[in-house]
Amino acid sequence: MRSDLDQLIATRPFSAIVVFAGEDPSPQLEYLIGRVGITRGAAIKVPDHDPILVVGPMETDEAAHTGLAVHSFYDFDLAEIQQAHSDELQTQAHFWLNVFGKLGVPTGQIAIYGGMPPHQTLALSQTINSLQSDYQWVGEWGVTIFDEASLTKDADELRRMRAVAEKTSAVVRETREFIASHRANPDEIVIQADGTPLTVGDVKRFVRKALLDRNLDERDMIFAQGRDGAFPHSRGQDQDVLRLGEAIVFDLFPYERGGGYFHDMTRTWCIGYAPEHIRQAYEQVITAIDIAVELIVPNRPIREVQEAVQTHFEELGHATARSHPGTQTGYVHSLGHGIGLQVHEGYVISHRDQRHQFTHGNVFTIEPGLYNPDQAFGVRVEDTVYLAPNGELEILTDIPRDLILPLRG
Repeated sequence: MRSDLDQLIATRPFSAIVVFAGEDPSPQLEYLIGRVGITRGAAIKVPDHDPILVVGPMETDEAAHTGLAVHSFYDFDLAEIQQAHSDELQTQAHFWLNVFGKLGVPTGQIAIYGGMPPHQTLALSQTINSLQSDYQWVGEWGVTIFDEASLTKDADELRRMRAVAEKTSAVVRETREFIASHRANPDEIVIQADGTPLTVGDVKRFVRKALLDRNLDERDMIFAQGRDGAFPHSRGQDQDVLRLGEAIVFDLFPYERGGGYFHDMTRTWCIGYAPEHIRQAYEQVITAIDIAVELIVPNRPIREVQEAVQTHFEELGHATARSHPGTQTGYVHSLGHGIGLQVHEGYVISHRDQRHQFTHGNVFTIEPGLYNPDQAFGVRVEDTVYLAPNGELEILTDIPRDLILPLRG
């Protein structure tokens, strides 16, 4: 949780952490200081002290909404440093070293996160480190401070995630009703009132408007029909017309508008009817969810749950990422992932994970699936869940799991 940040910093050889703002929302910056519209500057966090914001002069008032100490760039001699260094990279390097010194940041390693583009972060870090000052900029690889802290959610985070889950679930139910309001022609193509086909693009536009009405954004949802759905990350083709009897994988992962907490869910629908091979695969995926839910308890290694689901599919004759690494047919991915200010956050529920256990306060997805490009279908069902302090698993996604989507137009 956020309250663990000071303790986690103490486990690293860092004297401070710095989280940069950028044009795109930074999950690390929001985690550290809350939601605020800063695009230039950084938050500096010394252990056991509140973060301090150093921002452009046009953003000092916005930054003040955090209730934290706020400084303008020009409080740290930016004009004088610009006069002394014509090169912008040298200017920035000397500027930030001056910031650290004037703020009394302890010397040593400064861990860098956040919104600067990677090439700029690398160039600035190399330049600062080449100046042989008392500060050295470093990064983290693998599980970061923010990854560890965000593994468990506090009450405010959970409140916001429940709200996004409720809105997302409402949008998906409305989308199902929108499709159901249409009819099919004799060629089993779903058509609109004027006789023109209903397309994947039409559905996506409906979804985006419904999300916007609820103050949510989305990042390139998956609405993939037929063979497209056989590839887990295929987004679907806007021009494709909806057809009866083809599996549609609908994976939606919206977040609070402007950057914020995510929800992640997937449903598989067959409009009108489901062929037997798709129905059978669907039932096997639902059984996999039941197996996972039964096994998820605090302190259980996450790999054990993935292994149980893999065993279930392997016994049914399906390839898995364990039995056939790199397979594109069968159960080809992990069981789920952590979620929060990032849609993939913290860990992936993989048989290769030797580190993580399920813990009270975890929020994560459960999303088994089966895929067959040769038979031109994919099936995936995904819910976001919360492991409550009493050990119960709360399903945040409130959407029926019906495979068949009947038309009534």
